[in-house]
Amino acid sequence: MWFIGGTEIKLIQGDITNSETDAIVNAANTGLILGAGVAGAIKKKGGPAIQEKCIEIGPIELGDAVATTGGNLIAKFVIHAASMHLGGKTNEQSLKYSIWNSLRVGNEINLQSIAFPAIGTGIAGFPLDKCAEIMLEVFNNYLKSEDHVYISIEVVLFSEKDYNTFKDIFTKYLNKL
Repeated sequence: MWFIGGTEIKLIQGDITNSETDAIVNAANTGLILGAGVAGAIKKKGGPAIQEKCIEIGPIELGDAVATTGGNLIAKFVIHAASMHLGGKTNEQSLKYSIWNSLRVGNEINLQSIAFPAIGTGIAGFPLDKCAEIMLEVFNNYLKSEDHVYISIEVVLFSEKDYNTFKDIFTKYLNKL
């Protein structure tokens, strides 16, 4: 556990759909079509209300983020972070914008806690270690430059390997702050 700008940053190994935060972030495409990976798990566990709302809202711009209901999830909201086009790949710029905009959207709806997956590292093909570095950079920049209500930000990683990669990078980076 670490702190940036008074906000607690936690790494958790587990299933993001079980997160007890106010919102979870979905690694989304610009069409807001819930397919495989994190999006598929959210669709399965959260129920059809999430995809229905995505259809009403979408499509969105690359790098943007929008909130929908959490459906049957514990989290009240899902924030869809569009780091890729449907069938495309995540790049560094779209990842940075989608993380920043997820934090912005959550702040606008007064969320105190939010959980992120390793956005873009599944089907979108972004390198895991670079994702960890970018997430920390964006968290640091956002939490130190914007007025926010965040008390807690979690990064939830499904596999032990992914968790250990993030833990190593977070430890190195956050111990320098």
